[in-house]
Amino acid sequence: MPLFSSEKIVGRDIRTGDITDFYYTVENINYDAYYQRYRFYDEDGKHMFFHETRERKDDYGPCTEDDATRIGTVELTDEQWAQFAELVNGGRVRAREESADSGGTGPWLYLYWTNDKGKYQQFSFESYGTQSKFEEFCSALAS
Repeated sequence: MPLFSSEKIVGRDIRTGDITDFYYTVENINYDAYYQRYRFYDEDGKHMFFHETRERKDDYGPCTEDDATRIGTVELTDEQWAQFAELVNGGRVRAREESADSGGTGPWLYLYWTNDKGKYQQFSFESYGTQSKFEEFCSALAS
C-alpha cells in the first residue's frame, strides 16, 4: 500500500463543505455540434449554479458563444446544495492530467476545494448511475 494516495474521495478526504467549484462539460464538435456546461460554485457565501447550452444543428463545431441556446445562473437553496453534495459524495478526485484532445466528447469534470493546492481536481463519479442522476438534477435546475 503506498504511503501517499494518488486520489482523494469526496466525503472522506474532501469534506463537501470545502468544495468551492465543480465543473461538468460535454462537447461534440462533429455533426450536430453541441456544448453543455454545468458549474456549481460558492460566491460571497452563496451556493450558485450556472448552466450553458450551445447548439449548432446540421453543422460541425466547436460551438461559440453565438451558438448559445440556454444560459443562466441561479442561487441554490440549502436543499439543492445538499442534493449536489450527495451526488458528488463518494466520487474520486485525482491529479489533473493534461493531454492532447483525443476527439472524445467528455464529460470533463473538475472539482476544486479549499486547500487543494492545485494538485487534485479531475473528478469521476462513484458510479455511472450517480452520474446519470447528476445529469438529471442539472437538467431540472436549468429548466
